[in-house]
Order: sequence, then C-alpha cells, then structure tokens
Amino acid sequence: MKRYIVLYLAPLSVAERFAQATPAEAAKGMRLWADWSNRIAAGLIDAGKPLGNARRITPAGITETDSGVIGMSILQATCMDEALEMVDDHHHLHWAERCEIVVLEEQPIPELQQ
Repeated sequence: MKRYIVLYLAPLSVAERFAQATPAEAAKGMRLWADWSNRIAAGLIDAGKPLGNARRITPAGITETDSGVIGMSILQATCMDEALEMVDDHHHLHWAERCEIVVLEEQPIPELQQ
C-alpha cells in the first residue's frame, strides 16, 4: 500500500466561516466527515486536522502567508486512482465555489531505503 497526503484548499473566507459555525452547522459538518471516513474505512489512516497560521520561509526570511491549505488527511491505497476515488465528490468540494483537494503520493527516498 502507498500513502497519499490529501490537502484541503479553500479561500480564507471559508476558513473564517468554519470558525464561526453554529453548533448545528458544526454537527452537520461532522456528520459529513464521519460518513466519508466510514465510506473509505481502512483507507483513512490519519483523519488529520484543520491547518492554519501558515508561515513562508525563504532565504530572505519568514513571513505570514495565506497558503490556502486549511486541512489535511493521510490515506492509504494501492494506487493514485484508488486514492482519487476516495476523495471523489468529497463534501469539502461543496462548501464553496473555490474549494479544492490536492492529493500527493509519498515518494520513497532511495538513499534511506534499507
């Protein structure tokens, strides 16, 4: 099995809306999340958490940044197509017009392989 990092991207306005959700809105979001995680079952190896407070580090220094990444999860699947099926029609994509998901496959480091 391979590991896949799932990044949830959204405009800052969506993250702000989440932070101000009513208890009923938060409960609905949690139900959608639970339904998704139950659907993919063992494929979800780390549900992840919301992300924020991003900093960009360059040779010139460190600055605050709006990376657009608001959360992450880790999946396991036999191939990229299987991982993509797990996030196909994910509820995150329906929260706002510019919500996106990026799936990255972890790559081995040959020099560290034993």
